[in-house]
Amino acid sequence: MTKLILVGGFLGSGKTTLLAEAAKKLTAEGKAVGLITNDQAPELVDTRLLSRVGKGVLEVAGSCFCCNFNGFADAVQSLITQGAETIIAEPVGSCTDLSATILNPVKKFQPDWNLTPLTVLVDPNRFFEIVGNTASQVDPDALYIMKLQMQEADRILINKSDTLSAAEKTKIQDLLKKEFPDKSTGLISAKTGEGIDAWLNEIQTAKDVGTKIVPVDYDRYAHGEAVLGWLNATATVQAKAGQVNASVLLKALLDAFQAEIQKSSSEVGHVKAILNVGGKESVANLTSLNGVVDVRDVETKSDKPVLIFNARVQMSPESLEKLVRNLLAGTITQQLDVKIETFRCLMPGRPNPTHRFVETV
Repeated sequence: MTKLILVGGFLGSGKTTLLAEAAKKLTAEGKAVGLITNDQAPELVDTRLLSRVGKGVLEVAGSCFCCNFNGFADAVQSLITQGAETIIAEPVGSCTDLSATILNPVKKFQPDWNLTPLTVLVDPNRFFEIVGNTASQVDPDALYIMKLQMQEADRILINKSDTLSAAEKTKIQDLLKKEFPDKSTGLISAKTGEGIDAWLNEIQTAKDVGTKIVPVDYDRYAHGEAVLGWLNATATVQAKAGQVNASVLLKALLDAFQAEIQKSSSEVGHVKAILNVGGKESVANLTSLNGVVDVRDVETKSDKPVLIFNARVQMSPESLEKLVRNLLAGTITQQLDVKIETFRCLMPGRPNPTHRFVETV
């Protein structure tokens, strides 16, 4: 029986890193692992990154899993047909109400799938904002989504434990007990691997799946998603002369992006970019307005020079599009010829689930 693991959590919480590490660990145990990414539009950095691990990766684009349950189910079935024994799926970061719209429908309509508890991953800085411990520039309705994600979870994991002091860890654990006393919670680091083995071992034998359906104000939910401009762009690139450094160029691009959004204090959900040039491939992340741009080299699986840029920022799609087009026409063009291939910028529409259960099954 194929095991299905869903990992939810808001943009920037580290879901993709966790999926990659989990897939590596399960593969090392001899399991055939498939992965599913999800977004409002195609051309994801996540899909390219996850193609390096597991048996295969499929992308469900155009809406969240809950609004395209059949597309989600088809992707799961396709990976099963390809031989996947364990499938790990990552819903859109701004998606909530998963217990009512995904887990319980799966239990009813796909009883042969071995569904594990819904895990929600949370960035520690966002956690303090969610519980009102620190001030936030995030729209209140986006914070509402984040809290709903935690309320409906079977498991809450605070990620990035490697960035926390002992005092901060204790404070988080105390707040978790106070705010979510009925939840199974923990701290992990998807980056270093701390806590991942214990989490995987626990959820694969647990039986409490989709146990909590929470009331959702869909007006607030829709607005919380709509405050974000959503941009996916791809471009072919070519070095103009000499040797170019992919990681240096990518950091310059995201540094310039960050400098522009700081002018308007437009909070970041997540910005991801991947650049393949000069035989090297690098990926960059920015998860908050004033956060640090993280850049690292990754395994190069293609010789085709390409740039993929994904941004979810608390600003209008029109402003976000103008900003990114200007950057791609200026910031890195001293060293690269950049030809935009695809460019999609949108505001997410109102969630309209395929199924919504009001009681658990």
